[in-house]
Parts: sequence; structure tokens; C-alpha cells
Amino acid sequence: MDTNVNSSTMIEAKWWELADNEKLLCKLCPRYCMIGEGQPGFCYIRQNHGGKLYTLGYARPTGFAVDPIEKKPLNHFLPGTSILSFGTAGCNLGCKFCQNWSISKAKLDDTNALTAQPEDVIALAKKYSSPSIAYTYNDPTIFGEYVIDISKLGREEGLKSVMVTAGYIDKEACKDVYEYIDAANVDLKAFTEEFYWKKTSSHLQDVLDFLIWLKNETDVWFEITTLLIPDENDSEEEIKAECDWILNNLGEWVPLHFTAFHPDFKMLDKEHTPAYTLTKARNIAMSLGIKYCYMGNVHNIDGQTTYCPSCGKRLIRRDWHSVISDSLIRDKCSKCSAKIHGVFP
Repeated sequence: MDTNVNSSTMIEAKWWELADNEKLLCKLCPRYCMIGEGQPGFCYIRQNHGGKLYTLGYARPTGFAVDPIEKKPLNHFLPGTSILSFGTAGCNLGCKFCQNWSISKAKLDDTNALTAQPEDVIALAKKYSSPSIAYTYNDPTIFGEYVIDISKLGREEGLKSVMVTAGYIDKEACKDVYEYIDAANVDLKAFTEEFYWKKTSSHLQDVLDFLIWLKNETDVWFEITTLLIPDENDSEEEIKAECDWILNNLGEWVPLHFTAFHPDFKMLDKEHTPAYTLTKARNIAMSLGIKYCYMGNVHNIDGQTTYCPSCGKRLIRRDWHSVISDSLIRDKCSKCSAKIHGVFP
């Protein structure tokens, strides 16, 4: 890896076509940017040069970290293991509450990006004995070409690939981007179109369609996270509506994480999410039939522990992102032998 920037790091993008007005139509996400010569799309890193769309995010990560996989958060995918995490500059959403805004709202030339080809990423994961790679920090949808090449090579080398995403992706492009993906955590940021449009500059239905596609058309293990923001998306009615939709469209076994907001970016006027809000949301979800529901960004062992839905035995105890104990026997409860849904070591 190095920190040199030159035109050779730009590669032609996928998922675009020439529009009638001689602009380029980017077809990677439902934003469908019309991009003029020399201009970027909303995400900053997909740009029109000479009548072709290029991705500046390919092989240009902003940095790497080795995390516990519970930090993604994923509680039912190789729990207790480490994961090599990275992202790039830019994002295709406009979340006013973004907690990684220094990366997601940066242009590539504003960021001290590295150069790392797919084989370099694989080598790093192996160096640190991480069985998985996470595409995260900003939304990996926007560097889909890079994701495809790393995840394909990772599959060949026995490494798993994880998307941490808002799920805002075109219905055709997702088939390419997710071909070699093993797991995902999808941010379901709220359950009203008003919130999505005013707070993220995107649309709820596109995310719901993506979740249904993941469930019905792929073998990707996925979990859902909702960041609860005081007086924005934390009402009992909205939490019930979200849980009902999950139960009716995805099933009772999809793990759901409610996480705490802290003031950031353009929502500095909001208070931290009280712990009781997360407890209330978890209680609602479980009373409606969600079998695995968790609390995040707080210290709450009960709210972060995996219980057997059949007999109630405490199976995987967690505190924050650390696994304290694990009594699973492969994917079975050690007390009643009920199946626990997920992908386990």
C-alpha cells in the first residue's frame, strides 16, 4: 500500500449509460444521478471524465481497523471473531445525523487515502488472522466495483465478506455487488418516508425492497440496525410499525438492533438516546414476536446477550462489543438443542 494519487487509480465504473442530454446516468443507486462532464455524482467519488463514468474509490480506502465483528453490529455471524474493516471517502446518502461524516462527506482529495489493491486487502486480513472483511464506515454501495473484486478474491481465499450498508442500491446493481457477499448489516434508519426524505435525502421504499430481495433472492445472512433518535423515529407507533413489517416480510428470526444516538454532524441539538428508550423498543419488538433483539451503543449485558427463543437459556453473553461467554454447541442451544439462527464458527 502507498499514499500516492494519480490517474491510474481511476477505473471505469459499472452501472451507467449515456443519457439523451449527453450527461451520464449513474444506475448504481436509486438516486440515479445525471452527471455532466467533469462533475461528480452525489457520492463525490463517481465522476464523468471524457464522457465515461469513473470510480475514484477503487483501491482508495481511507484506512483500516481490526474490529470485533459485534461492532458492525453482527451478533449471529461468526460471533467472537475479528473482522478487517475499511471504507472510502463519499456516500450516496445525506444523513444529517451521520456519525462517520468526516469520511462519508469527504471528497477523495480531502482525505489522506491509501492505495490498496484487492490482493492487498486480502493480505491484510490474513496478516491479522481476521476470517472476514467488512466494507463499512461510509456506504460500500458507492465502491461496488472494489467490493466485487475483493469479495470474489476473498471467497477464493476462504475469507468472508460483510457489507455494512443503508441498503440504498439499484435493483439490478445489487445482484452484481452482492454476488460474493456472505453477511450484511442493513441500517433501517426509520420507518417513515418523511424521516427518510428530510433526514437522509433518500426514500424508505427502496430500502424495504432491498431487504426483501436479500431475504428472498440471496443466501446472505443479514441483521438490521435502527439508530433511535429522540423525538424523530423513536415513537412506540413507529417501532411497532417497523417490527410488524419485519415480521410480515422478513420473518421472526432476523436479528434487530436498536442503537443509541449521540449528537453529531448536523443534529447537534438533539439529546443522547436515553437507555430506557432502547429497553422500551426491545421489549416492544420481542412482545410482537421478534426472536432476537439487541441494544447497542450502551453497556447493557441483558440487552446484548443472545437467548434461546425456545427455552430462554442465556447462550452468548456480551458487554458492549465483547463476548463474555458462549455456550452454543455449533448452532444449537446447549440446554434444549433448539436451532439458533445464524452463521457460527
